[in-house]
Amino acid sequence: MNNAITRFLGTNPLVRDYGMSFVLLLLVVLFSALTLKQQHPTGADAGRQVADLILERNNKPRVVVVTRNTPEDIEFSNAAVKRLEENGARVLATVRGAAPDAKQAIEAALKSGEAIDAIAANDVTAKWTVYDRFPEVGSGKCVVPRSYTWPDFLKVSNLLGVANQTAIYAIIAIGMTMVIITSGIDLSVGSLVALASVCVSILLRDWFGGLSAGVAAVLIASTASIAVCAAAGAFNGFMITAFRIPPFIVTLGMMMMASGLSFKLSMGQSIPELPSSFFWLGRGHIFGVPNPILLMLALYVIAHVVMSRMVLGRYIYAIGGNEEAARLSGVPVKRVQLAVYTICGALAGLGGIVLTSQLSAGDPKFGLMYELEVIAAVVVGGTSLMGGQGKIFGTLIGAFIIAVIKNGMNLTDVDPFNQKIVLGAVLMIAVLLDTLRRKKGHR
Repeated sequence: MNNAITRFLGTNPLVRDYGMSFVLLLLVVLFSALTLKQQHPTGADAGRQVADLILERNNKPRVVVVTRNTPEDIEFSNAAVKRLEENGARVLATVRGAAPDAKQAIEAALKSGEAIDAIAANDVTAKWTVYDRFPEVGSGKCVVPRSYTWPDFLKVSNLLGVANQTAIYAIIAIGMTMVIITSGIDLSVGSLVALASVCVSILLRDWFGGLSAGVAAVLIASTASIAVCAAAGAFNGFMITAFRIPPFIVTLGMMMMASGLSFKLSMGQSIPELPSSFFWLGRGHIFGVPNPILLMLALYVIAHVVMSRMVLGRYIYAIGGNEEAARLSGVPVKRVQLAVYTICGALAGLGGIVLTSQLSAGDPKFGLMYELEVIAAVVVGGTSLMGGQGKIFGTLIGAFIIAVIKNGMNLTDVDPFNQKIVLGAVLMIAVLLDTLRRKKGHR
């Protein structure tokens, strides 16, 4: 049985390089099945649907629109009111609040002598018992959007949320993939996330006018902060290549130094005084897709080209496969190693900038345990901890596998402690598969 597994893993190129994509697909199917339930439309489309249902049942109806004061319910209300009024209906009242607000609006309409033909509501506000207090109204006049069956996991909002939350880990994981392929490791990326967050926040607050800083100032501060992290990565690479200190020790030291510097610069406090122009990167959208996702995809395309089509990528694989053989073949080993650690530091800094933009504040506590999440994504994506093997898009798949597992377990109410056990088991299985592949290679 063991021989059959290793033979399959070692000889099938698709399984060897992107086998985890099948795992990701299976996880999507599993969590889709586990979260299948009755769904109730929300937002503007739901509002228009309710308005059309009311118009079908009544000629020039008199309507009270009842929603909560949430962004989606406000969209619902605006769309319903617009569609009703365009088709000759009278909107007697628009409620955006709680049940007592609906009660007051209905009382006011009835006291003025108006008859209420329908109440435009959603699945939440239709369940309020306030309507049955008025014999002229009753809950039977509530009109709600038609429900449908669909998995919570496959909701567009959930999928975009998963991708958006994964983007930062995935961006940092590009640099970590390059480092691990060279048989290295970088434990400092989490602390560099915090350092970049603190640096960009302090620069914007103290040097570029704080809340009034413009786009140019944001670009300069962000570039400078990324450069600081790139310099930290370059220092890691220099210590590793010049003095042959193990990467684990060097980057562990940098992890503590960068964390300490972050707390010292910020006095251990969060820095919220950031301009609105800075939030576009982490919280903006293009065609409905969050900017961090678009940035992540662009970086992965670039990294794939570098690793598969450019000399630098071939050098990285050669060093990880056999450093001495690569050196004898003319590969500039030290310069390549210096480059990959610099890139890793710069991408950690970029991740810190995006995270700060998402959360609207700089904080020295950002990035805590990120290095473990990033390494897990790289390993689960098929990159060997022994070096020489791995794919950039495999890392992206690995990042999404971990994100999907976490999101799926949250949606199915799995205990947080059990979630850690599952994620640890996933990492161990990934390492086991890598070991089996290497055994087949040696044979």
